[in-house]
Amino acid sequence: MLSMKKNEPNKDMTNFFNDHDHDACFGDAMEEIENHCYEKNLQFTPLRRKVFEFLLRDHKPLGAYEILDLLREEGFASTPPIAYRVLDFLMEQGFVHKIQGLNAFVACSNPGSSHSPAFMICRKCEKVAELDEKISGINLKKSTPSNFKLEESIIEMRGICTSCSSAELT
Repeated sequence: MLSMKKNEPNKDMTNFFNDHDHDACFGDAMEEIENHCYEKNLQFTPLRRKVFEFLLRDHKPLGAYEILDLLREEGFASTPPIAYRVLDFLMEQGFVHKIQGLNAFVACSNPGSSHSPAFMICRKCEKVAELDEKISGINLKKSTPSNFKLEESIIEMRGICTSCSSAELT
């Protein structure tokens, strides 16, 4: 997840895993969800806020039970239904994606737009970078047979980011 303004996908794919201004990234994402909830007259409860903050923190996917442990440490109620309700809300609003292969969740880098992203997952640092379909060029809707209506596609690529591969060389 990288800092991006609404409907402005990152065009420089080489910087997906590099250091960035995380404070600005975090602030932009929080502002985006606060504005979205205000405009849609949705409640951005302290629990929803905290879970979203967890997902923004390190750009690493978190499983529901990891989120529950973090909530418990912060003094929140921490039963599985609570975490899943919050995650369902964040996914429905387009601010979180589920990484199927990891059974984990990650904050969306292009919230507020309808898209089918692909994910690059570094197996060393466990960071996840989201590729918007406009950048990746992957458009499965155009390539599906006419007798099949594609509703959802999930593409997950695993490898090693340049930061981790550079660290291996030193």
